[in-house]
Amino acid sequence: MTAAVVVRRLAALSGASAVGAGAYGAHGFKNKDPDDYQRVLYETANKYHFYHSLALLGAAHSGKPVVAGALLIAGMGMFCGSLYHQALTGDPSLSKVAPMGGVSMIAGWLALIL
Repeated sequence: MTAAVVVRRLAALSGASAVGAGAYGAHGFKNKDPDDYQRVLYETANKYHFYHSLALLGAAHSGKPVVAGALLIAGMGMFCGSLYHQALTGDPSLSKVAPMGGVSMIAGWLALIL
């Protein structure tokens, strides 16, 4: 199996999980104030999760799919994962990794140039 196929399959799994997480958030937070901090965090995580799942699809067709894919996946895990965690638990202990995830996602987008 080529690297591009692996990255494409990871993109599909990421996109499917973004849809599932979005549905969970839409129903799980429906009785909360739209300006509630945890709801806003969850929606931000889900939006970036979705966008970067699409970027991961593009990474499968880049010159260096493993590099671009690894950076995007790491970034999604650190950024989106820490926001999802805080939104669902109220625990901000992982919030310090979100900026590193953001930098990794930026690097992943730039790696699509390779």
